[in-house]
Amino acid sequence: MATSNCFVLAIFMALSLSNIDVGVTARHLLQMPPTLPRVTLPPLPSIPNLPQPTIPTLPTTQPSLPKPGALPPLPTMPTLPTIPNAPKLSMPPLPNIPSFPTIPATMPSIPFFSPPPAKN
Repeated sequence: MATSNCFVLAIFMALSLSNIDVGVTARHLLQMPPTLPRVTLPPLPSIPNLPQPTIPTLPTTQPSLPKPGALPPLPTMPTLPTIPNAPKLSMPPLPNIPSFPTIPATMPSIPFFSPPPAKN
């Protein structure tokens, strides 16, 4: 347990110190004047004109659907063979489990002794 606490503390310290250094370095880089020369890129090549495909026209009439009465009747299911009756198995009786002693619900009274007589 102590090892994991030390590990968490070490990670926390490393992150804390690295964030300070990262912030200082970023500010330093932002305040520096740019020293790299600008490079001009060559122009991009032009895209050639491609031939336009011809799109077929959509049909104006819908095809006729089959009528509901024209469907063939459904096939009948074959009869399944019957399963013979298995003999009934009887289980042996469960052994008797000994009963646990019950916990009394009332507290027994504790006898209090009378205090010793006072000395005069």
